[in-house]
Amino acid sequence: MFVLLVIGSAALKSARHAEPISPVALPTFDPYTPVPYPTRSSPEGDTQASRRPETVKSPSDTKTKTTRQALNTTLTGNTVYRVGTLPRTSCRASATNIFNDAQLKALILKTGQCMSRTWSPALRRTGIAFAPPRYAVTARGGRGACGDFPQRGSIVPYYCPRNTTIYASTTALARGRGDQRGYGSLSSWHGAIIGMMAHEYGHHVQQLSGLANSWWAKTLAARSQSGKLALSRRYELQANCFSGMWMRSVAASYPIPPARRANLFYFFSNVGDWPGYPRDHGTPANSGRWFRQGYERTKAYQCNTWLAPASSTS
Repeated sequence: MFVLLVIGSAALKSARHAEPISPVALPTFDPYTPVPYPTRSSPEGDTQASRRPETVKSPSDTKTKTTRQALNTTLTGNTVYRVGTLPRTSCRASATNIFNDAQLKALILKTGQCMSRTWSPALRRTGIAFAPPRYAVTARGGRGACGDFPQRGSIVPYYCPRNTTIYASTTALARGRGDQRGYGSLSSWHGAIIGMMAHEYGHHVQQLSGLANSWWAKTLAARSQSGKLALSRRYELQANCFSGMWMRSVAASYPIPPARRANLFYFFSNVGDWPGYPRDHGTPANSGRWFRQGYERTKAYQCNTWLAPASSTS
């Protein structure tokens, strides 16, 4: 098995912020259960691999026949790791003021479509069925299938597996709420917030591939809170890595020049589990490392946090 070599994160030396902001996303082991990924037991009784039909041609017959391609839904050997590098996608960002709710919402929805155009062929090529997520993006927030968005006392967007919807408040994202500073305090460039939305899309990829259900099963089986938190960190840091993969796939068209790339690395190195918050997303340093891992290594198997040493997922 390939052991990930996690590279260090980079920070913009010119930027300094005295206080941290809230973690990347909601604690993902809160009491809601991911929507079950369609599974089917093998003749040997192995329920970890699901199967979907694939049409192939017989060498001796021009008629199509149906065979079954086994999907690996485990955490360490998941089929999603066969995706490789995401295809380059044209997704040019329009001029966006993140403090303008209408402009930010429009950009989130536009780039969400770009994410589907990128991930859809990559996943289908490996046999993973694809359906795009839905979006609920409002200025002030509201209530969704997984509770309030943002969560009380928080600013962050979240992915709800119950209805495969990404929820976000544009005002909270950019400006913050209450004593929580918004992401605009770290970067006024819209690409930073889109990187965060790509993290939430990464959770959708985890849901489609069966990673979500495998993680949740292990979480339920974990006997200690520290064990549950350790699993959550690997899950969240993997979504960071998927985010980095996607941002790299649109770097040429978005565009993301070197200065903006450094801005992204800095941004993701300053969100995570700051003192006083649950240790469910990873330290800011590891948050930045895994985003950069996806951006620079580019291949899905490089995002296998489940094989990484504990030090890189703390």
